Amino acid sequence: MDAHTTKAWFAVYVKSRTEKKVAVEFQKSGIDYFLPLIKELRQWSDRKKWVEVPLFRSYIFVQIEPKDYFKVLQITGVSRYITFEGKAVAIPVQQIEAIRYFLDDEQLETNEDLFWEKGTKVEIISGSLAGLKGELVEVKGKHKINVEIEAVGKTILIEIKKNKTRAIS
Repeated sequence: MDAHTTKAWFAVYVKSRTEKKVAVEFQKSGIDYFLPLIKELRQWSDRKKWVEVPLFRSYIFVQIEPKDYFKVLQITGVSRYITFEGKAVAIPVQQIEAIRYFLDDEQLETNEDLFWEKGTKVEIISGSLAGLKGELVEVKGKHKINVEIEAVGKTILIEIKKNKTRAIS
């Protein structure tokens, strides 16, 4: 690959409910792709089951060089690129990374109820507030807590996800 040929991200529209099949075909063809999946609880008449479904229905992101543009369109199930004024729109890598970050954040396991008691000292371990320490003042459901933090001589109350904190002694 020479210096002028770089890969870019594009969104492709695929036939309804074929996202996973198309992803398999991309993999077989050596095309870099990203199919963001989330877990949903589905109800059937006799049971409930967690299933992985696309975050964006009928869309898959591909990272390709210009020479692979038509190769993507030849994959069974791919309908077209997402375009603006007739040209496929490149997606900034930061937007792809933001989606990945969102999915990682949503699916992190929390250390279930190991220390979620009022008065516990906690440290924020990820995000823009990483490193700040405070005291747990309230548990807000399964995934969030309220933490009181002393900053610049003032006490502030923030709501934060449990998986972004850890207990400290």
